[in-house]
Amino acid sequence: MVDKGAKQRGAGSATATDPMIRVHDATEHNLRHVDVAVPRDQIVAFTGVSGSGKSSLAFATIYAEAQRRYLESVAPYARRLIEQAGAPRVGGISGLPPAVALRQQYAAGSARSSVGTVSRVSNVLRMLYSRAGTYPAGAEPVDSDWFSPNTAVGACPTCHGLGRRYTVDEGRLVGDPELSIRQGAIAAWPGAWQGKNYRDILGELGIDIDAPFRALPAERRHWLLTTEEQPVVTVHPVREAHRITRPYQGTYMSPRSWVLHTYATTKSASLRTKAASFLTEEPCPTCEGRRLNPFALSVTIAGVDIAEATALPLAELAGLLERARVHPDTAALSPERRQAAEALIGNLEEHLRTLTELGLGYLGTDRATSTLSAGEFQRLHLATQLGSGLFGVLYVLDEPSAGLHPADTELLLTALRRLRAAGNSVFVVEHNPRVISDAEWLVDLGPGAGTHGGRVLHSGPTADLMDVPESATARYLFGDAPSIRPTAVREPSSWLTLFDVTRHNLDRLTVRFPLGTLTAVTGVSGSGKSTLVGQVLAATVRDHLGTPADAEDRGSREDREASDEEAALDDDRIIAIPKADGLSAIQRLVQVDQKPIGRTPRSNLATYTGLFDTVRKLFAAQPLAKERGYTASRFSFNLPNGRCPNCQGEGVVSVELLFLPTESAPCPVCHGARYNPETLQVLVDGKSVADVLALSVEDALSFLEHLPAAHRILSLLDDIGLGYLTLGQSATTLSGGEAQRIKLVSELHRARRGHTLYLLDEPTSGLHPADADLLLARLRELVDQRNTVVMVEHDMRVAAAADWLLDLGPGAGNAGGRIVAEGTPAEVSGGGSGRTARFLAEHTS
Repeated sequence: MVDKGAKQRGAGSATATDPMIRVHDATEHNLRHVDVAVPRDQIVAFTGVSGSGKSSLAFATIYAEAQRRYLESVAPYARRLIEQAGAPRVGGISGLPPAVALRQQYAAGSARSSVGTVSRVSNVLRMLYSRAGTYPAGAEPVDSDWFSPNTAVGACPTCHGLGRRYTVDEGRLVGDPELSIRQGAIAAWPGAWQGKNYRDILGELGIDIDAPFRALPAERRHWLLTTEEQPVVTVHPVREAHRITRPYQGTYMSPRSWVLHTYATTKSASLRTKAASFLTEEPCPTCEGRRLNPFALSVTIAGVDIAEATALPLAELAGLLERARVHPDTAALSPERRQAAEALIGNLEEHLRTLTELGLGYLGTDRATSTLSAGEFQRLHLATQLGSGLFGVLYVLDEPSAGLHPADTELLLTALRRLRAAGNSVFVVEHNPRVISDAEWLVDLGPGAGTHGGRVLHSGPTADLMDVPESATARYLFGDAPSIRPTAVREPSSWLTLFDVTRHNLDRLTVRFPLGTLTAVTGVSGSGKSTLVGQVLAATVRDHLGTPADAEDRGSREDREASDEEAALDDDRIIAIPKADGLSAIQRLVQVDQKPIGRTPRSNLATYTGLFDTVRKLFAAQPLAKERGYTASRFSFNLPNGRCPNCQGEGVVSVELLFLPTESAPCPVCHGARYNPETLQVLVDGKSVADVLALSVEDALSFLEHLPAAHRILSLLDDIGLGYLTLGQSATTLSGGEAQRIKLVSELHRARRGHTLYLLDEPTSGLHPADADLLLARLRELVDQRNTVVMVEHDMRVAAAADWLLDLGPGAGNAGGRIVAEGTPAEVSGGGSGRTARFLAEHTS
């Protein structure tokens, strides 16, 4: 290891004047007794291939120890609890300041959480309308709660502050009017027993359930489809002759009522998706989608009500504030209210300036956080920290450039320099060469992943990494990386065209996608890429194939059982399907994004890929398991008979800190094994089921080599650069890039079924360039097998390796949503009019 700091300052502990954070004997995860000195008050990049130990050092060791020390200092009660939460495995750390972590994470699905609430812009804006707004004649000023759709006094009384309502499209409730009710004419009912229950109830009510649905009287059809009545009748079910049946009391629920009830209350993502397919979304008729009560909407600033102000992109909201300063309505205020207006406008302008500097100026204040990418959400929190005025703090950031177009990366670097200039230390876990090059100090880990990594190869000035031959990062940082450009551009087998695409900032767009090729969709953040590919294109193909929205991304049966109650419920599923040509060439759709494969420790790599089904059957086949009557279900940590009763199979327990975020700690009964002692007594080659879950993919390859189904999945995971992950690693600890590659593997190991369209959302985000090369090779194999891959991508090196490129822009938000260039990467870089062309040219010349 090359450690300039240690050489210059010796190996002793830090003193009051020592500018270094000194880590001694760190062994967290795969770290190999790491000793390293890292400077404070600088921008430090932690680099290395995926799984090399970057996050283990920066987050799980340095940040975790800073957090532990803070919590330990708060109160005796917190000290008692923090012992349960555990400390990082490190011999000691000196020179450590208070720390704040900004991680990559997807926002929660609440429709009430918005850009404004997270950034605190909404709070100040509401106060501005309360203190300095122009009220109707005779009206008294009200407090800021009146301008929030999330309060009882502010929300529209009809939609309760949501701004929209869902109505059932009666025409969709019946699938085929030529069928009878018994044959399944009504599409909007649950399957299995419950659907039959409703059909039997209609029969008891005297409705002919064997006649074609269209033959029933119109009044009767309308009643049975839409009634809000819930009559109770005695049902005499008809079953097979050998089955015993008894009468029971059945309650009727019309298809309309079932759809509304299910959409509002179910925790099952699949049921909610089914219910959504029968709904039409429309603005609330009272507030017209503006979410607030009439009085709040009557108050204006510079002639604009607060709903109009929050709908503006943040960059345009700043222009409204400028106009408000000189507007006659503001001049007419009392001196006290004018003074309040000036102070609040200045505060807001500072908030908006920071958000715009981070490339978020295209977002509206009322944009739901559930629609943001992980990168956007992290930068939103970064903007809050920039405005906090703190100094002497260690900020630890997880790939802050993820999801950023190269043109926006400069804005991020400016923000990071501001944090450092304010007297803070900035540690970034990064893969982006531009961000790494801008760092003042670099800590490179490796040389490989998992057990092949965990060593510090270099800690010192960034330029000195050139002298470290073991470093994979050095090859890509200093221009020695292998070329990944295709030797020949593939010709399309046919074309898929979407006409008049209109959604978010896409307005009547007509776009062509070549089939049988690898296509990259590029453009600045907010230009409309994800809307076009992840929403409209995906929904159009699903509609053609008749595939539910969640059918491709559900994992194994066990994972679905565990995840149904944890699914994020997306209110943005109702998408207008555009006209399209060329869909007949596609027989299957696979959509792979970076959203977590699960949101609790119950979901992991083994369960999601289906690998664990094979492992459980292996354990159930052992002599001891057969002797005790154990089936494969005994070895599921999601079912009561085999799991640890204390942690319910999660392996961890929650530690409530009351005034602080909940911490997790290993279960004190099973010590993280997840299973009860009896289950763990069944062994395969000396290993329990918990031991197998603790194996890395690489180690499991040899242990399970005699199981072809398991070996194929493991080989694919290893080939795609995930050999360092353990089989039981919980979904909550996986990065977006890891989650996306696991989803891709779960599809790759299945039998091929016709021409498949693969849609990927920034597949190289969070990947070291060396890992991105491995992923690109797999994507090319898919295309070689006569499939189509369309990927949203910001990495210009990877975009240059595509066969076809679509560039959206030219700007973000209202300034984007158009195709500014299309063609081969060489054609776009040579003649494209968007902001991508000049960055792409660096990799196509």
